[in-house]
Amino acid sequence: MYRIVKKRVLNENTVWMDIEAPAVAKHAQPGQFIILRVSENGERIPLTIGGYDREAGTVTIIFQMIGATTMALGELNEGDSLVDFVGPLGRPSELEGYKRIAVVGGGLGVAIAYPQAKAAHESGIEVDLIVGFRNTGLMILMDEMKEACSNLIVMTDDGSNGHKGFVTAALEEQIKAGRNYDAVIAIGPMPMMKAACDVTRPYNIKTIVSMNPIMIDGTGMCGGCRVSVGGEMKFACVDGPDFDGHLVDFDEAIRRSKVYKDEETKKKEAHICNLTGEVRTHA
Repeated sequence: MYRIVKKRVLNENTVWMDIEAPAVAKHAQPGQFIILRVSENGERIPLTIGGYDREAGTVTIIFQMIGATTMALGELNEGDSLVDFVGPLGRPSELEGYKRIAVVGGGLGVAIAYPQAKAAHESGIEVDLIVGFRNTGLMILMDEMKEACSNLIVMTDDGSNGHKGFVTAALEEQIKAGRNYDAVIAIGPMPMMKAACDVTRPYNIKTIVSMNPIMIDGTGMCGGCRVSVGGEMKFACVDGPDFDGHLVDFDEAIRRSKVYKDEETKKKEAHICNLTGEVRTHA
């Protein structure tokens, strides 16, 4: 069992948890992920590693309560435990050799962008961290992000923080202003990552994206997380989740991400089991 040692509610639907998992914490690196189960009958879901404390033996996860499993997870409190917490999985982000980078995060992608920016900044890389939210009420990790970069730019869709616009527009503004980036790391909804790649392509700036397709086992066996990269089939769980964004077939990835949209919606609803007659909630 994996005990929850810390819980922070970041906004109305986003939660920070520190999980006691010494073996995972010992080997975790920025860019990797874990797969967890809340209960014995629960589904397996992947979550990016938001941070780790090797000495304390804890791993941080940050998630939105948007599906049945994340809702069940969000209802747990400090002292409660998870059944499974497997990792670290995936390849760590490659941050060596850069002098200046831009890390771009949109929505919950900010929770993934933060540990990558932090690791790069602590290694001596100059980091411009460009993040976006729909409005100020959804902003998270502001204090942490200020400490994880050289320059923090925060955009909101509605302009409620005084800076209206998308992260991609802010990124292009920085490039046109003469910020000579060795690389851009874009993390967030797939349309945003695709748009970031469209911005950087004319400038020939290396752009890394973190792909989050449907994933089941996390070991490359099920094939659910396949992504077309440079005309080749890759598995996000073992070949990624980081890929060269200029080579990713985003149109295909976006189409595949919508395949189970109806089923995911139904998972939030209670139903009566055909075998037992018991009312269940797909947790």
